[in-house]
Amino acid sequence: MKLNFRSWIGRLIAPNSLRFQLLARSLLILLALLVLIGAFQYVLMKEFIYANRVQNIKSQIMTTPPPFWVRWAELQRNGTQRDPSLYFRFPDSAVAFVNSEGKLTELTDDGFRLKSPQLSPETYAEVLQENPQKIDYRIAKDADGVQMLVVLQPINDRNRTQGIVQVSSSIAPLEQLLTQELWIYIILSLLALVIGWAGFSPVLRRTLVPLNRIVGTMERINAGNMNERLPESQKQLEIDRLSASFNGMLERLEVSFEAEKEAKEQMRRFVADASHELRTPLTSIHGFLEVLLRGAASNPEQLEKALRSMHSESERLNKLVKDLLFLARMDQKPGIQLQEGSLDALVREMEAQLQLLAGRREVRFVLTPGTKAWIDKDQMKQVILNLFHNAVQHTDPVMGKIGILVDGGAGGAELIVRDNGHGIPAEHLPHLFERFYRADASRTRKHGGAGLGLSITKSIVDLHEAEIRVESTPGEGTAFMVRFPPVTGKTMALK
Repeated sequence: MKLNFRSWIGRLIAPNSLRFQLLARSLLILLALLVLIGAFQYVLMKEFIYANRVQNIKSQIMTTPPPFWVRWAELQRNGTQRDPSLYFRFPDSAVAFVNSEGKLTELTDDGFRLKSPQLSPETYAEVLQENPQKIDYRIAKDADGVQMLVVLQPINDRNRTQGIVQVSSSIAPLEQLLTQELWIYIILSLLALVIGWAGFSPVLRRTLVPLNRIVGTMERINAGNMNERLPESQKQLEIDRLSASFNGMLERLEVSFEAEKEAKEQMRRFVADASHELRTPLTSIHGFLEVLLRGAASNPEQLEKALRSMHSESERLNKLVKDLLFLARMDQKPGIQLQEGSLDALVREMEAQLQLLAGRREVRFVLTPGTKAWIDKDQMKQVILNLFHNAVQHTDPVMGKIGILVDGGAGGAELIVRDNGHGIPAEHLPHLFERFYRADASRTRKHGGAGLGLSITKSIVDLHEAEIRVESTPGEGTAFMVRFPPVTGKTMALK
């Protein structure tokens, strides 16, 4: 329990925590507001207390008829005993009368501890010229250095100013009252800060729950767990926007990780497949060389057979290396020159070559004259040869039928190579254009390449901004369809 309490205290007062900073800054703002309000209130209260005290003294002065003040001042100057009622009317105050010439006459007893301070003649002259109803006072020091509140009230009799009644009292009681009120305000302010801290802390903790939830979720997410998402409806606009941003980032990271994972897997398969394809001809050549070294070279028939087999395997190896280099260039997005050309005329040029490749198979050409497309002739010949060679490999040498169709329309030109071979199962169709992929995984067929032809075809078609797709029914045959974009009015396009 003690550890939990220490941990709670540590989290609460951690200077770097958002909760501590929000709480501290909120309390500092509240403290600044309380200090500002307190200072403003102190000034207003001081003015109010002083004005109220001055108003009471002036009211007491005005209750006495003006002739009496003049009479009392004359009696004082003549040495007559002073009026004791002044002690009851103005307790703890020194009363004096200032005539129109600025001469001050003390009206209270000489034994009274407070003495009326003598103000400057300019002050008295200023008061004599002011409105008698105006609240007028000064803060001055007496002969002993005691600060006093000096109230000055002009006395008018028969529309003529007779003098000024000056009532002076110590400001110590007023300052004591102000100090008392100030301490009360300070105590209440500190109490408000404590209550604010106690009340705002749980509210702030509750407010930060969604943020803490985000932190917990992000801590659980790693490279192997990228499918978890943050809630985007927590009734806090900023937190919801942050969650949405994090979710977008997580989706991009998940796609990146999956792409990287797939790329690594493809690279692994590529290296394995390339190694396998390269090993086969190399192993064959190595075997024939061993046979020749063991004495077969002296037999002309065995020597010719070995050399022909080695030549065949070297051609296969050479073609594989060329295909790999061609795919490497395709991956670097090489520039090709596209020109508006006649697709049907291109197929007509290759007709004799295709008939030779087909052997005894039946080849049918359905070509729509004037079918235009943006093509690179050399690259497009490679596409046609690859698709036709693929059809030759998967059809019967005698009963096989291969059709080449070229047609055009508003949607663009289309090239179709169709055969009546054994077909391709549906589960293999999505992978046909992958490198080294073959529907026959045994790799023991008598005929067939390394599985790079369709991948090369797909790369060339992509450079033409065309689309290639395949349809196949097992036992009936396969059709490869290449659709080109519509021809525009331009004469040439560079890629």
